Amino acid sequence: MEISFRVNSRAIRAEVEPRLLLVHLLREQLRLTGVHIGCDTTQCGACSVLLDGRLVKSCTVLAVQADGREVVTIEGVTPDTGLHPVQDAFQACHGLQCGFCTPGMVMAAVELLERRPQPTDNEIREAIRGNRCRCTGYQNIVKAIRTAGESMREAEARS
Repeated sequence: MEISFRVNSRAIRAEVEPRLLLVHLLREQLRLTGVHIGCDTTQCGACSVLLDGRLVKSCTVLAVQADGREVVTIEGVTPDTGLHPVQDAFQACHGLQCGFCTPGMVMAAVELLERRPQPTDNEIREAIRGNRCRCTGYQNIVKAIRTAGESMREAEARS
């Protein structure tokens, strides 16, 4: 089946099997390997992407469901120069250790901060609830997301 959609602002046409998962299309055919496969059962969130601006776990979305839609991966939030404010805050606040969960955590944070520019710590914890990290204990991830929100609000106030 042929589908067409946008990935990271780029038009894509792909021939896919009806049962192909979006995560496999992104990683194997489009080589967007920032989308990680951690569990294939929606438990870890490492495969999280934005689908029409909403956070989804791409291991539970069929590729055909992306037809006519917009997908943003971790590669799509990273600007051509430098880092996205969320990525910068993860680095500055030590919100990552091994880094395996980081793309999914960043995608959850980006989606949250688009909806709620000044989230509470409880809202941050709720937003990342579906993402598992085996290294950090989450404290620095929450701090990083809070810091990114502050940075993004300050940048918006300056412009």
